[in-house]
Amino acid sequence: MKEFWNERFGMEEFVYGIEPNSFLKFELAKINEKGSALLPLEGEGRNACYLAEKDWQVDAFDFSEAGKEKALKLCKSKQVSITYDLSKIEDYKFEDGKYDLIVLIYAHLNPEMRIKLHKNAIKSLKSGGKIILEAFHPQQLEGQYKSGGPKNKELLYDLASIKNDFNELTESHGEELEIDLTEGNFHKGKAYVTRFTGVK
Repeated sequence: MKEFWNERFGMEEFVYGIEPNSFLKFELAKINEKGSALLPLEGEGRNACYLAEKDWQVDAFDFSEAGKEKALKLCKSKQVSITYDLSKIEDYKFEDGKYDLIVLIYAHLNPEMRIKLHKNAIKSLKSGGKIILEAFHPQQLEGQYKSGGPKNKELLYDLASIKNDFNELTESHGEELEIDLTEGNFHKGKAYVTRFTGVK
């Protein structure tokens, strides 16, 4: 799997574009106080760099060396800096109560690892900290959706599962909906997604 992502992120183009995820951008505009943010499975860094541009202190990680290289290149072009660690999910050291914001954008994992990541995300939030999540819904595998995402239904997230993972959070909101994706050549076209926000 690491080889797959290194090959994809090793392409000259930014395969998911350089603009931030639109849901993240929308939700971030609601947050008045800047703080510290963590972006697991951040790939080429478009969302991390955007947060840094908005004066957040940003930590990110992924296990792809090519992803990290692209992310740092993107941030340099935008004249911002982030801390980007190379790590697998199971090896990352989540610190208790460190972050004001944790961003999970298309961070797809098998159910066991998904639950583990989400519990660690809760642990790493400060009191009052927020989760912002967008992921492909199982309906993405239906024939009319050709806009990307895992082909294994087990790796796709419905809202009930996400709400259960984050049942400790308050002020939670979520929806399952069809959207138009315009995120580089690998996220393009109509998509069916799950969106969620919650506060610790």
